[in-house]
Amino acid sequence: KIVIMYYVYVLYSLKDHRLYKGYCSNIQKRFLRHNSGGNKSTAHRKPFVMVHIEQFENKTDALKRENYIKSPEGGSRLIEFLKSQKILTEDGKLNLSQW
Repeated sequence: KIVIMYYVYVLYSLKDHRLYKGYCSNIQKRFLRHNSGGNKSTAHRKPFVMVHIEQFENKTDALKRENYIKSPEGGSRLIEFLKSQKILTEDGKLNLSQW
């Protein structure tokens, strides 16, 4: 049996310093598509850095998680988590010392 994994991911735009949240089943292909301008909604915001990935065994759970981190509460918790991991600075910018 082939198992398809689903991913919720968070990208950081090096252009506008904002986060983009999404889900997919092929994380490498999706990341390359965002950075090549293949997505209309993000083409003007590239380049991106992948700052967070979560893996799920089914699409339903991935979609629930994506919807949550796109909500005001979930988005705030995500930002606090990324700050606690030193991925983002206290002012919400990418912590370049981590890279």
